[in-house]
Amino acid sequence: MTSSSWLCLALAIFSGFVLVAGYRQDSDNKEYVLVNNKCQCVTVTSKFIPSKENPDEEILERNIRILVPLKARENISDPQSPLRTKFVYRMTELCRKCNPVEIELGGEIYQAQQSTSCNEPETCYTYDRNKCYTTTFPFLHDGKVEHVKAALTPESCYTD
Repeated sequence: MTSSSWLCLALAIFSGFVLVAGYRQDSDNKEYVLVNNKCQCVTVTSKFIPSKENPDEEILERNIRILVPLKARENISDPQSPLRTKFVYRMTELCRKCNPVEIELGGEIYQAQQSTSCNEPETCYTYDRNKCYTTTFPFLHDGKVEHVKAALTPESCYTD
């Protein structure tokens, strides 16, 4: 097989591991977090619960928790932008993982990533505390109005 075939095979296997995420790996009734997207305020969890029809069987229960932020702006970096009235959630976007991982195939190491849509910008409904958001605002000083840049998430913008 060629190296590109090995890479495709590795991506398929890696994607398979991601698709079966949330299935029980041990016998406790623990809830697993599959997605925790702070940018879009979504948490997806799964756990096995006893079936109502057959108590000897367990079924996989998935819970999707969506927090809709009040007074979210269309442009979160601009406090003057209009309030957001439409929120769109796509599971494919929430579950995408764009960080490449190293996979060893046939003694060679390849970089692989799960998602193919990593070049598209992520829509954020609230501040992602890992990113630096700034805005400019008018500041009156000595009778002159100056536009000053300010950090909306100072803990992400300034290092200690």
